[in-house]
Amino acid sequence: MVESYICSFCGGQIEPGTGKMYVRKDGSISFYCSSKCQNNHRLGRVPRRVTWTKAGRKALGKE
Repeated sequence: MVESYICSFCGGQIEPGTGKMYVRKDGSISFYCSSKCQNNHRLGRVPRRVTWTKAGRKALGKE
């Protein structure tokens, strides 16, 4: 069975064979479903304040 991962920024499912895996020098691993999520994380944006993420929808009371 192929593992499926969850995006570190938006919280969405990543299909097998897609997305990006970023490994830092300290060994921590981040998974991104798209370059949109990776760039938002690199810019220092908080997922709770971005409306299209799962955390943002939960913070707004939509889910």
